[in-house]
Amino acid sequence: MDIKEKIKNLPASPGVYLMKDSLGSVIYVGKSKNLRNRVGSYFINSKSHSPKVLKLVKNLKDFDYQLTDTEFEALLLENKLIKEIKPTYNRQMKSPKGYCYVCINMDEKYPGIEICMEPVSDQGKLCFGPYTSRNTVERALCGIKDHCRILCNYSSGKSSGCLRYSMGLCLGMCTYEASQEQYLDLLEKVKGLLSGADQTIIEEMKQEMNASAENFDFEKAAKYRDYIRAVSHLTGTAKMLEFAQTNINFAVADFLNDSEIKIFLVRYNKLLFSEKYDLNSMDSEKIRKELQRNILSCFGDAMKCTGSIGKDEIDEAHIIYHYLKSPERTCSCAPIEEQWIKDADSLKIRSAVDELIL
Repeated sequence: MDIKEKIKNLPASPGVYLMKDSLGSVIYVGKSKNLRNRVGSYFINSKSHSPKVLKLVKNLKDFDYQLTDTEFEALLLENKLIKEIKPTYNRQMKSPKGYCYVCINMDEKYPGIEICMEPVSDQGKLCFGPYTSRNTVERALCGIKDHCRILCNYSSGKSSGCLRYSMGLCLGMCTYEASQEQYLDLLEKVKGLLSGADQTIIEEMKQEMNASAENFDFEKAAKYRDYIRAVSHLTGTAKMLEFAQTNINFAVADFLNDSEIKIFLVRYNKLLFSEKYDLNSMDSEKIRKELQRNILSCFGDAMKCTGSIGKDEIDEAHIIYHYLKSPERTCSCAPIEEQWIKDADSLKIRSAVDELIL
């Protein structure tokens, strides 16, 4: 069958598509809540496609697909298949090996803020992340250091200082004239930003951007606009990590239509259970009891979580967080406390189940 004819026969429902080359090898995996529209988009409006997509389309000879009941499942399945198959074009676009961390060396007089590829376990170093875009992190750190006047060219201790110091853009760490107390105060704000607890630096950047625009210094305003976008990647990751590490066990009910729901049980970014229920044909009490039994079974038998999210888990954490926080989502979510499972507290588990299905 011609590939364009095959696209016409695709269902307009959620799922994952696997693009193949002339040898039948999967070269790209993608997902969509409407498979027909998404796969068809590769063959229209070619002028708007990026060079990578144009190259992908040139090598496409066939495709397979897997249907899912919900977009949430499609997101998780796409991520799972990419990790298993490692398609050529997915590796070019995104690879966990390129994910990075931000490290602060607290053993130095003026602790440095640098990018590292792996978390450092030394007591004198603090690590934040992982982050999924090294380029964005580089821009964010440049913006933070520039704004805080700690973007020093070198730290030689020479009396002349660096070029930025001579321009009034550096506190003077390079001359050792900068107040260590002042630097450490700034560092506390940076640490607060990276942990998601302090938005002061972003607020200051917004004020600087607005003031520059009012003074018709549009170049500086644009620079701060770009800084804010990059720094928001750091704060967004911090919020996501906090959510993932706080909400270890939770249940999700995704509404398929007026009468059907699909329940997912998730522990520490891993999908443990999924089942579809028809609210019209099943007694609500029966659904409650079945869900309580599955919650106790799945969460009780699940392996103890490690308490941290690394490069291999960060994609699932992003998928779950952004889906649950999306204003367009059609699902409800109920956290399940670990203590409820240990104590087999049926009243609290039932309350969480009621929150999902009522």
